[in-house]
Amino acid sequence: MSTAVFGYGSLVSPASFAETLGREPDSVMPVRLNGWRRRWSVGRDNRSAEKTFARPDGEVPPWVIGLNIEVVPAGAVADEDAPAPNGALIELSEAELDRLDLREMRYRRVDVSNAIEADATFDRVLAYTAREEHHFPEPPAGAVAMAPYLRAVEAAFRALGDGQWELFLDTTGMPPVELIEPQLVRDEIPPGNPRGW
Repeated sequence: MSTAVFGYGSLVSPASFAETLGREPDSVMPVRLNGWRRRWSVGRDNRSAEKTFARPDGEVPPWVIGLNIEVVPAGAVADEDAPAPNGALIELSEAELDRLDLREMRYRRVDVSNAIEADATFDRVLAYTAREEHHFPEPPAGAVAMAPYLRAVEAAFRALGDGQWELFLDTTGMPPVELIEPQLVRDEIPPGNPRGW
């Protein structure tokens, strides 16, 4: 069975993918995900998670937010209220999926095969959406976003093709919280999990 993951953030970056799985993807196919929206709605407790970051002045923000995909809520007009997010399909093996689960520890795997616009010839397409305990429809008080994360996402989408970064911005927008240049101050990071954010 051929399997692909729908990457919609830093995983679109071949370098970030390789950091986790030890190889660059064979191909990265641009697609959109119907019936879903992308938001800055996953949160990590920055004081107790596997990595803690501080601001340049040493202050430790309580929360860090990142990208997430959510099913478009009932009653929303998909094209207006939640335009289908763009991203990329990346083929991987079952063993690589298990490794990716470790990286995406705040997310759960879901089958989105029926939501992909392109006929990618994959038997199954999976994506990661926030676990309930990490899902924050609104950013928690004191939350920040990581500037290196945003730069990695921007570079990945610019490399994905003409207009892909602009489409990302149109469907998602910039983080709704302060961007910081983080300093890693506590490190219990599993191998292959990005260290810059």
